[in-house]
Amino acid sequence: MRQRIYDSRAQQVVDFEPIETGRIGLYVCGPTVQSAPHIGHLRSALVYDQMRRWFEATGHDVTLIRNVTDIDDKILDNARAAQESGSTEQWWALAYRVERDFTAAYDAIGVLPPTYEPRATANIAEMIALIERLIERGHAYTAADGSGSVYFDTASWAEYGALTRQSREQMEDAADSEPVGKRDPRDFALWKAHRAHEPESASWPSPWGRGRPGWHIECSAMATRYLGEEFDIHGGGLDLRFPHHENELAQSTAAGQPFARHWIHNGLVNTGGQKMSKSLGNSLFAADLLAASRPIVLRYFLGSAHYRSVLEFSETSLAEAEAAFSRIEGFLERAEGADLRERRESQNRGEGLASAVPAAFAEAMLDDFAIPQALAALHGSVRAGNAALDAGDAEQVLRSAAEVHAMLDVLGLNPTDAAWASGSGTDDASRTALDALATALIEQRAEARKNKDFATSDAIRDSLSAAGIALEDTPNGTRWSLS
Repeated sequence: MRQRIYDSRAQQVVDFEPIETGRIGLYVCGPTVQSAPHIGHLRSALVYDQMRRWFEATGHDVTLIRNVTDIDDKILDNARAAQESGSTEQWWALAYRVERDFTAAYDAIGVLPPTYEPRATANIAEMIALIERLIERGHAYTAADGSGSVYFDTASWAEYGALTRQSREQMEDAADSEPVGKRDPRDFALWKAHRAHEPESASWPSPWGRGRPGWHIECSAMATRYLGEEFDIHGGGLDLRFPHHENELAQSTAAGQPFARHWIHNGLVNTGGQKMSKSLGNSLFAADLLAASRPIVLRYFLGSAHYRSVLEFSETSLAEAEAAFSRIEGFLERAEGADLRERRESQNRGEGLASAVPAAFAEAMLDDFAIPQALAALHGSVRAGNAALDAGDAEQVLRSAAEVHAMLDVLGLNPTDAAWASGSGTDDASRTALDALATALIEQRAEARKNKDFATSDAIRDSLSAAGIALEDTPNGTRWSLS
């Protein structure tokens, strides 16, 4: 099978062939570092981490660029509001502090660092050069009011609307700047003239006077600087399709650049049946989620739905993810006695992870990263492995355990990976203590059953069940798992 992906511009699943065989250039719109990261940010970063890991497992060299928007209206507004309340933190310090929060949250759930993470403020020269190119080609103009702002002339580009398949007449007015000085309210800002109430440090010299870049021009300049004028995939959240990605595509192609061959958009997050938003007050912040769940379990939950679907979060979501992931861990713990080292070393010397996973898992990943089907294959191997353990079939245990390890490695979910060890001391200690208590009660229950004291035996099972611990009696003894 070939790799298939859903191309948002084509609005269909298409065959994916890299521009250069064996190499993939992937640009992902990163955060605007105005405030703390929430579940939507984590979900989006994880989606592209899963894709990257699969591409690498299939033998590709992936260059992943994920930008940081560290200059923006909201960053300046938040810094000014904080200063009015007595804070001395400058806008650039706020942006850097929040950027570190994002990095810590990504690291916590095992998102690999991008190949490079450019900041908007470090690429101003490239943005100015791109704006000059657009003016020269007749697709941008300086504001009529003489302020020094520069706008993209949407009427000059017949293909404007190609990404979202909208006509220009259907589009909303651009809300990224005041309409004063524009030829048309749908024209969007490429360069914003410095305003008196903004700090001088939030402006740069340009041919049109001091100012700062518009949001959309930032990604166009950074993507092409690090990936070239044509690259394989541009990704981001579904909420970025319009106007951000539409405007990126328009200004880049109007400048004569092929830009991204394929566009991928991940779905959003719903909480309580509602789209998550700050205005509704239902944001789920990364710090709270990490405090409520093991990071590896949070990664399992965030990556469990198809990337294009809405991820539904409820009060039971993390508990359900804990129970599902504990079943995987339980099998790996039971299979620890099997000597897998030689098999895994052989795998590492062979054709790589993609050749070690079951066919059903590989087919799911090749089919537009169908993670729910891939997880079904993972749990199928866990069930087969547990059945083999119960039946004493050592060879099948080896096969199933090797498959499970390979699939978990691809998904970044292998609990035996050293990457999870650094932040899991408390979790390991908790699980060790829980195992000791559960084992002691299981032994008491076994003794009660031996003495035909079924009332005590049932009471122990009931008390464990009430605590969320399920028992399974097998020919090789009783084992426990979180239910």
